[in-house]
Amino acid sequence: MAALPTKMTVIGIKGAGGPDMLALEQRPVPTPSSGEILVKVAAAGVNRPDVMQRMGLYPPPPGAPDIPGLEIAGEVIALGTNVKRWKLGDRVMALVVGGGYAEYCIAHESHALPVSGLSMIEAAAIPETFFTVWHNTFERGGLKSGETLLIHGGSSVSARPLSNSPKHSARA
Repeated sequence: MAALPTKMTVIGIKGAGGPDMLALEQRPVPTPSSGEILVKVAAAGVNRPDVMQRMGLYPPPPGAPDIPGLEIAGEVIALGTNVKRWKLGDRVMALVVGGGYAEYCIAHESHALPVSGLSMIEAAAIPETFFTVWHNTFERGGLKSGETLLIHGGSSVSARPLSNSPKHSARA
C-alpha cells in the first residue's frame, strides 16, 4: 500500500452564513488512535447539523474536528491499534463525530458498517439515520420482538424557511 499523504483537502467553514462560507482548505491527514480506522472518503452525507454548523448554530462538540460531515462512506486505509473488526481495503460507511467533508476521516471501528450492494453515495446517506433510529428504537426504547412501533414522521424540519425564489435553495 502506498504511503499516506501528510496533507488533505477539506471543506472548511470561513464563518457563519450561507453556502458561500464553505471553502477548500488544506489540513493534516489525521492519524487513527486505538480502536479507530482512517477512511479514504468517497462520499459524505449532508445533514441538518452540517447545515446548522455552517450557519453558526451548531458548534462541534469538544474534541471533534471543526470540519463538517457526520456520515461517510469509503475505504479503510489505516488502522489504529486494537482494531479487530476491519482490515485495510474494506469498504465501509460510518457515523463520525465530524470531519466527513474531507479526503480522509477518522471513525471509531464500532461506528462503521460494511458496504455491500450499494454505491458509496448511497452508503454515505445511511449511517446518521440508521444509527439514530436503531439507538432510539432498540437501545433507548427497548423495542422487543413481538412489539409494535408506530412512527408518525421521519424527517427533520428546515432550520429556516425556504423561499420559492430561484436564488434560494436547500443546499448545504
